[in-house]
Order: sequence, then structure tokens, then C-alpha cells
Amino acid sequence: MHKLILSAAMLIGCASAVPAHGAEPITGRWTTQDGKAVITIAQCGEGICGRVSKILKGPPGGPPLDRNNPDEGLRKRPVLGIKVLSGFTDEGKDWRGRIYDPEGGKWYKSIVERDGNILKAKGCVLFVCRTQRWTSAN
Repeated sequence: MHKLILSAAMLIGCASAVPAHGAEPITGRWTTQDGKAVITIAQCGEGICGRVSKILKGPPGGPPLDRNNPDEGLRKRPVLGIKVLSGFTDEGKDWRGRIYDPEGGKWYKSIVERDGNILKAKGCVLFVCRTQRWTSAN
């Protein structure tokens, strides 16, 4: 009987040592909600980051530029190739980091969750958040 109790206790101890499942992977290519760009998300250092990898709809007269960037020296750089997701880490059920809005020229705290072929990218200021739904471009 003592061996049975000891075995059960060991099984319970092992079961509780199993790590929790992480958030669904978000790496890949994603088309933004407005259909203007494709964002490629990949491993970047110790976290995950995303860059504009393709412009689908640009302004007439040339490629879109980062015109509203607070750094005047960056306002003439093309949006193509810029980092728009930075420092994302797996927080268990979602990913957390920062997201850049090239149209507004601002960085926001962000929470990203994957739901199948949809990526919910949420940018937040204080307690006010706005969510975009990106679709898989893979």
C-alpha cells in the first residue's frame, strides 16, 4: 500500500512539472487588415519581430514613406523593410511586445494572438486598445 501511495505521489509530481503550453506561433507572412502590406514575422534576437516585406497598395507617385516618424531623419525612408513589430515574447496565451504604426509615426504596447489563419494585432495606449485582424499570406 505504501508503494502505491508513493507511486501515485510521484506521478502527480511529474504531471505538475510539465510546462504549460505556449501561445500559438505567429511567425509567417500576414496581410494587414487594410490590404496595404504584407508583414513577415520571424525570430529576431531573443524575441519575435515583424517587418513590412511587401507593399500591396501604395500611394500614387511612388513608394510609401515613413513621413510621420518623430525622427526627422527617418521621414524619407521607404515603409518597405521597416520593423513594425518589435520585442515580442511568448506570454502563454498571447505574444506581447511593441507595434509601430507608420501612418501615425508612433509605437504602441501590443498584444498579438493567433486564431488559425487570423492574427489579432492589438495596439494599446493606457487602457484604450485598437485591434486589427491580419490574414495569413502563406
